[in-house]
Amino acid sequence: MLVRDAMSSVILTIGPAHTLRQAARLMSARRVGSAVVLDPDTCGLGILTERDILNAIGDGMNPDEEAAHAHTTTDVVFAAPEWTLEEAAAAMVRGGFRHLIVLDDQAPVGVVSVRDIIGCWTRGRVQVTAEQAAIV
Repeated sequence: MLVRDAMSSVILTIGPAHTLRQAARLMSARRVGSAVVLDPDTCGLGILTERDILNAIGDGMNPDEEAAHAHTTTDVVFAAPEWTLEEAAAAMVRGGFRHLIVLDDQAPVGVVSVRDIIGCWTRGRVQVTAEQAAIV
């Protein structure tokens, strides 16, 4: 199975000036664990994850004042839609992260998460109730 089969093609994109609270609200509303941070000034892509927000708040930072750019990972490892799920999982393990931005022709086309990969690997093998799936 390929990354294109598992990825979410609906991408939450935010700007670098969004506050952590704004990012958290958007991520919660979309039920996603990451946001792609698009910085038009640098033409760069980064990723802000739920863990980045959690770490900032745990360090005593104010989520209403902290901007996303200060907590964005900019040295991102990107996946290609043609990668296998095994390749994506290996990249996640090597990098110690749970989300990959998927690029096609240098443009983001999706995000694949550990949850997406596990869901594909277990689909059909294990009967998962809707309540259990909501926990993943």
